Amino acid sequence: MNMQIRQQGSALIEVMIAVIILAIGVLGAIGLQAKSLSALSNAGARVDATIAAERAIGLMWTDQANLASYVWNSTGGPAPAVLATWMTDTQAVLPNVTAAITVTPVGGSSASQVSVTLTWQRRVGATSDKNADQVNNLVIVATVAPTS
Repeated sequence: MNMQIRQQGSALIEVMIAVIILAIGVLGAIGLQAKSLSALSNAGARVDATIAAERAIGLMWTDQANLASYVWNSTGGPAPAVLATWMTDTQAVLPNVTAAITVTPVGGSSASQVSVTLTWQRRVGATSDKNADQVNNLVIVATVAPTS
């Protein structure tokens, strides 16, 4: 009988420990879900950036006679007329985006190497802000050559 009295309450302690272990597991799963959602959002933004850069290259491909008018850095002022609509559309899908476009002639040919660099950040904050996202950067380089 004495042994039975000392055992009272041990089942309750075991259940409490099991609940604590379960709670830690559930919190871990919630954290993984939040990370995967963030990664999915970043992947979507990279796709949007790739599409925007390819659109800019497409604009240049169809207007090869005026390639020099596409050279631009968004930190240096407003977009040139040939890129104004493109930049407005790009800003609509990529938050806090900056763009830099360079055109470099390829030696010994009539082709040009075009580089479109897009930089964006979904949530902006101070360096110490844990809610701020990393700065993302995408560079697409293409060779634009006249077709015969």
